[in-house]
Amino acid sequence: MNIILFDGICNLCNYFVQFIIRRDTRGFFKFAPIQSEMGKNLLSHFNIQFEEVDSVVYIRNDKCFIRSDAVLYALKDLKGFWMTFFTLIAIPRFLRNLIYNAIAKSRYRLFGKKESCMMPSEEIKHRFLA
Repeated sequence: MNIILFDGICNLCNYFVQFIIRRDTRGFFKFAPIQSEMGKNLLSHFNIQFEEVDSVVYIRNDKCFIRSDAVLYALKDLKGFWMTFFTLIAIPRFLRNLIYNAIAKSRYRLFGKKESCMMPSEEIKHRFLA
């Protein structure tokens, strides 16, 4: 199963989830807010502390990717044009994550946040893990 864990109150993270959903016509991806019990359990399974996560987490075939790796592997698995962004994986991880971390630290200030986690519509509810 391919699962994207995201900060449920972050507008940027919610935009990323909506971006993936609109383009994932195969229903390949499932989603869970990091704040949910499922999200916390999955983080624990991969020995990731909830307090340390300020990024998207992508679980792909029982392998866990965080920060820029998570975004790039998710785009790769989205297929089509979006796969071309995977070429950025050639940039050393520490450089990619410098940029990623700067955005992650400022995401609430730059993009805002919600008071509570996103509630999926009935059409996409089955794609969200409880």
